Amino acid sequence: MIKIGLISDTHNYLDHQVFDYFDGCDEIWHAGDFGTIKIARELEKIAPVLGVYGNIDGQDIRSEYPLHQRFEREGVDFWMTHIGGVPGRYCIPIREEIETNTPDVFICGHSHILKVARDQHLNKMLYINPGAAGKQGFQEIRTIIRFEIDDTKIQNMEVINLGEMGKAKAKI
Repeated sequence: MIKIGLISDTHNYLDHQVFDYFDGCDEIWHAGDFGTIKIARELEKIAPVLGVYGNIDGQDIRSEYPLHQRFEREGVDFWMTHIGGVPGRYCIPIREEIETNTPDVFICGHSHILKVARDQHLNKMLYINPGAAGKQGFQEIRTIIRFEIDDTKIQNMEVINLGEMGKAKAKI
């Protein structure tokens, strides 16, 4: 069993609460728009970071993190990218791949909209967008997700509310 902290769209802002909520996680996955490499370095103080670059990320992030990550944990096939779309409306550059080589779990960020759903048209693939943890964007609530993977099962998934946009307290 492994415990995962999932975060996206920090936009160079890392709330101090993330350190408490992700304490004890085996890995932290960042679904893009870190802002700067400093965010990755801070998250690495908690656990190893697996990430993808987002549209606002510069060369510092792009030199360490790819556009897509396709990987397996505990027998579960994951695909993580930053701009992915939503169930039924995936982005054109990835649509064919997601339909012909469907992962068990598809993770993306970009929209700043928290969404966890099963795609009924793609073998009930689990779609996860953790929303935005940073304080840039139109989201009203900043969110992250924590879950466990145990022998091909995703379990104990928690959506964590970091607070309203106007009440953000910075660690960095």
